[in-house]
Amino acid sequence: MSRTRSRSQPRGGATRRTRLAWARSVLGGFAAAAVGCAPTPAEEPAPVAPASDRRQYRYLHLDVFTDRTLAGNQLAVFLDPAGLESDEMQAMAREINFSEITFVEPAPTDESDVRVRIFGRSREMQFAGHPVIGTAFALAEAGRIEPGRGRYVFGLGLGPTPLELEWEQGKLAFAWMDQLNPTYGAILEDTAAVESALGLDAGVILADHPIQEVSCGSTFLFVPLATRHAVDAIAIDAAAMRRAFDEADMQPRGLFVFSPEPGDDGAHAYSRMLGLGGGEDPGTGSASGPLGCYLVHHGLVPPEQAGNIVSHQGVKMQRPCSINIRIATDGEAITRVQVGGKSVVVGEATIRL
Repeated sequence: MSRTRSRSQPRGGATRRTRLAWARSVLGGFAAAAVGCAPTPAEEPAPVAPASDRRQYRYLHLDVFTDRTLAGNQLAVFLDPAGLESDEMQAMAREINFSEITFVEPAPTDESDVRVRIFGRSREMQFAGHPVIGTAFALAEAGRIEPGRGRYVFGLGLGPTPLELEWEQGKLAFAWMDQLNPTYGAILEDTAAVESALGLDAGVILADHPIQEVSCGSTFLFVPLATRHAVDAIAIDAAAMRRAFDEADMQPRGLFVFSPEPGDDGAHAYSRMLGLGGGEDPGTGSASGPLGCYLVHHGLVPPEQAGNIVSHQGVKMQRPCSINIRIATDGEAITRVQVGGKSVVVGEATIRL
């Protein structure tokens, strides 16, 4: 008996042809899509210039206010910044992301040996402490300051700044920078508000010693605490601290908090530098001159020790700094302020623009 195939059932050949047409359709769609997605010449990325064709700027990386690497306050020093614009320097400061970096340029006048420009993450600074000390060590490392030279002058934004240099076996061992003589500013009277804003117990601020602004070129608010433990225990409430400034009709600014409590390290002050934005600086040379002036002016360091003051800062951050301060006096008047320290070269690198 013969079998009859239903009209609705396609023959085998027709089935194969149908499947082949379907496959061609799908593959053709993939191919069209691929062609449609291919980048046109206008969409191709611009070629990257080879390294040899890009401007290159080498810098030294130093740790300042320390005699060992991986401690102290970090600094990058560009010794040959020729051709850089100010906005490029600022961008490089943001890229490196240290608290400050410096660029050494030819001296603008006969009053200085070099010009030193200091950039923080957001702006150029007229004056700072650890960048000056560190830059002196970078220049000595590069042979730009001849061994044994005792005096060198940086041209900073605020004017010529002398340095005294001490050498050992042909290597720079210690650098001192001069700062302006002090000016004493406003006093914040509400100690309870400050203690609350710093998250401290009542009575921890030293009695009979003011919360006061002092400047030797840059102004800071100095907060004296009874113990080192209190310095480490601070948990700042920035909004509350701003209210304390406002109620005292004072400009909000960085807080330099310290304790004169003696310790095994022999330091005269155990210190922290706190910003209202939540940041902390491990070693603040521009605040250390005013700190020394505060200590001498308010009797926390006797006159016979004024020429040999030591502040330990950055310990809580695990970036310990040892900062030396020399205060010269004539009777009760302060006649000279110097801040000094050591630095070590950590390494070097190159930025390509």
